[in-house]
Amino acid sequence: MTSIYDRLKSDHDRHRQLLSQLVETTGDSEARRKLWETFFYDVGAHAAAEEEAFYAPLMEESKGQPKARHSVSEHHEIDEMIQDIEAMDFSSPGWLARFKTMRERYEHHIDEEENEIFATARKVLGADASGEIAGTFETRKKKERGLVDAKADAALEE
Repeated sequence: MTSIYDRLKSDHDRHRQLLSQLVETTGDSEARRKLWETFFYDVGAHAAAEEEAFYAPLMEESKGQPKARHSVSEHHEIDEMIQDIEAMDFSSPGWLARFKTMRERYEHHIDEEENEIFATARKVLGADASGEIAGTFETRKKKERGLVDAKADAALEE
């Protein structure tokens, strides 16, 4: 069974790959739009699921609260940056500059999760050897993706 730590790391690795590919794109290209859309929707679903399945139980324990609160705060900061980028003209020089700033912030965040928060979580939540937390994460992430898809379908119908 996959633990929550392995499941989150898998998403983080995928996000790192997408960010590396995105920085190599130029202008309002199809490649930039497709990579951005993949990253945009996956990171949003990831964050929502992570907050519910991983950070909420971590916050229930006093030893986990400071790091969990810090991380959730970073989620909101990064989400604001992502929303700004989403609203920008993909061909503007500012898009790439803002993207690079967000990338640096996001990579710092996931490195911190993997190198510091996971250690605290293992002490507080355990190893998740059964994969129960990972299962909750996966269910929530799929639900979040379904909500996004429903909103996109509704927008197309209007």
